[in-house]
Amino acid sequence: MKKRNKIVFWVSTIWLSLGMLSTGIVQLIRMEEEVDMITNLGYPIYFLTILGIWKILGVTAVLLPKFPVIKEWAYAGFFFAMSGAVISHIAVGDSVKELFGPTLLIVLTVISWYFRPVE
Repeated sequence: MKKRNKIVFWVSTIWLSLGMLSTGIVQLIRMEEEVDMITNLGYPIYFLTILGIWKILGVTAVLLPKFPVIKEWAYAGFFFAMSGAVISHIAVGDSVKELFGPTLLIVLTVISWYFRPVE
């Protein structure tokens, strides 16, 4: 793997991991803003716990060496969760500002996946 590709992979993966980990934690602790947002989107509050656990497990899978199949599932889960967030925000008529976070995480997911080392 070229040095440039390694740098792109690690920069995108670190930012992706930080984004998923931080949002997973605030979902698990049910911060007031997260509860308001998930309610506004029409989802039950317990969905925060499910998303938070999945995100933290996904970050663990992406960062651990080996286990390529589990990594693929984690990347797919990140993509589906974040694209679902974008679609949900659009469906309820939220502002473009609300789309920035999940869209950025989709882009980071795709970049990290594309530049991942072949195991």
